[in-house]
Amino acid sequence: QVQLVESGGGLAQAGGSLTLFCAASGPISSSNAMGWYRQAPGKQRESVAVIRSGMTVYADSVKGRFTISRNNAKNTVTLQMNSLKPDDTAVYYCSAQRFGSNYWGQGTQVTVSS
Repeated sequence: QVQLVESGGGLAQAGGSLTLFCAASGPISSSNAMGWYRQAPGKQRESVAVIRSGMTVYADSVKGRFTISRNNAKNTVTLQMNSLKPDDTAVYYCSAQRFGSNYWGQGTQVTVSS
C-alpha cells in the first residue's frame, strides 16, 4: 500500500515563496507518476505539476513560477512555489499513481495574502 505524507505550506504574502514536501512509502518507483494537485474552496481539484521518469508537466497557471522535483532514492517529491499569487490559495495534495490506482496525501493548506 502506498502512503503519502505532506509537509510545508502555510501562509505567504503575494510575491513570496513556499515549499511543499511529500514523502512516499510503499511500492513506488521513478516510473510511477507523482505530482501535486490543489483544490480551492468551491472549485474542483486541479493538477498543478506532475513528474514521471524525469519528465514534468505543469498547469499553465503555474508555469515559470512552480518547480516540481523528485528524489527517487528517498521517494520524496518537492514543489517549490515562487511568485505566489492570492489565486494560488488552496489545499494542496500530493498524489501518486500505480497500476491504475491513485493515492493521495492528507493535504496541506497554502494561503497567499495580497
